[in-house]
Amino acid sequence: MSIYQQLGLQAVINASGKMTALGASAVHTEVARAISEASMDYVNMQELLTWVGKRIAKATGAEGGCPTLGASAGIAIATAAIVAGSNLSKLEKIPFLQGVPNEVIIQKGHSVHFGGAVPQMMALGGAHVIEVGHANFVEAEHIEGAISEKTAALFYIKSHHAVQKGMQSLQTMLEIGHRHQLPVVVDAAAEEDLRKYVQMGVDLVIYSGGKAIEGPTSGFICGKQHFIDACHAQYKGIGRAMKVGKEALIGLTVALERYANKRDTGEEQKGRMQSFLEQIKDVPGITGRIVQDEAGREIYRAQLTIDPAIAGMTALELAQKLKEGNPSIYTRDHYANVGIIYIDPRPLLPQQENLIAQRLREILASIEGGK
Repeated sequence: MSIYQQLGLQAVINASGKMTALGASAVHTEVARAISEASMDYVNMQELLTWVGKRIAKATGAEGGCPTLGASAGIAIATAAIVAGSNLSKLEKIPFLQGVPNEVIIQKGHSVHFGGAVPQMMALGGAHVIEVGHANFVEAEHIEGAISEKTAALFYIKSHHAVQKGMQSLQTMLEIGHRHQLPVVVDAAAEEDLRKYVQMGVDLVIYSGGKAIEGPTSGFICGKQHFIDACHAQYKGIGRAMKVGKEALIGLTVALERYANKRDTGEEQKGRMQSFLEQIKDVPGITGRIVQDEAGREIYRAQLTIDPAIAGMTALELAQKLKEGNPSIYTRDHYANVGIIYIDPRPLLPQQENLIAQRLREILASIEGGK
């Protein structure tokens, strides 16, 4: 029995993904042990923040790194760093600082809600957010035409939450940014490649520590040193309300070290999901196949298409039934409204895909039996 069940909380099987709403990641015992040891001693926090920043730089190939409470905090801190720099008098006025360039340009299809709103996180950092183009179509002219003397930065969201078609590429935004001498920031919260965007020349890149890296609730910013210095400086301003604890800092560092040696799991994901699909291949109303992540990451999930005429319920109803059981099973149901749910193998503990298959069979058998 897990500690959450001992507290009387519902047991959960997470087949949705590295989702904040479900606790992001279940950390490795090595990471958990480091967190435990860190929690039982003292340290000079400024010294620790600097030390962790160097480890982040090493892991990403960037000039510098700054740990954060999470990727959303990273958005606010990175924005504040660009708007106020390291100037104490300015950063203490964030988010109400006046008289400096504070407009941050973002493509309309990237102005998304990830559990919180991207523009709100930027606004916490002092930005006046300028959304350009349309939700499904942005031209380079939309971006360039919005640039003025008030512009502070260009912001790019690399996420499955963002619109995947009709947007201008990061390369185009980098070219525009360089042409106008404007920094480009990328929110790459759940991305798996920690070096790609730095190598492309992005000024600041934001990652979650609790998603692909499988660390504790945490995050970090990496990039050009003068901007990273300004990110660290924000801990004398808005960063104080987002400070990350010593335990998470150490857990993040150990997770980063483990991540550097992590083997590719694409084939393992496919294997687990193929075994899962074999178990439900004869379940009426469900058609399954393995698909790659919509944002292009090396993530492979089982896609289940539900035919309500045969299954006796819609995908939305099936996803809800799975949540209502014990343990509660959370699928990836962003497309349940069009009849599709996904099973993500990455957060599943050993053998849990078998429990999901069994539950699916039980639910649909009960519907069939009730006809």
